[in-house]
Amino acid sequence: MEKYDVLKLENQLCFPLYACAREIVKKYRPFLDELGLTYTQYIAMMVFWEERTCSAKALGEKLFLDSGTITPVLKSLEVKGLVKRERASTDERLLIVKITQKGLDLRERAVEVPKKIASCVNLSDDEALTLYKILYKILGKTAE
Repeated sequence: MEKYDVLKLENQLCFPLYACAREIVKKYRPFLDELGLTYTQYIAMMVFWEERTCSAKALGEKLFLDSGTITPVLKSLEVKGLVKRERASTDERLLIVKITQKGLDLRERAVEVPKKIASCVNLSDDEALTLYKILYKILGKTAE
């Protein structure tokens, strides 16, 4: 192997991960457009559909996003009437976000999205599970 082979795009693990992530998000776009959500808004809503209430900080940690990304996502979700942001009464620095009834209602329309995406991805169930576990390993988390 030559000294500069390590710099070839084809030898990078990060590149196919990056390109694949972009392609997957692109596949989501038509389904999420029907819901009026971006991909980042969609994954945030997934947390709210599960937990109902979450601090902005905890949401950022769950989604691996910083506050500079989370803040505009939460603002846009609030403008759409899907969540309500408020300061914690015990600590003004803590921003608490709660799902609204409109946000809960959107879950009914979103429930088919994972099946639609699965049909767009050319992986068997076993391959998908293996990939899922590997990706969470890379993230330093245990796959649930």
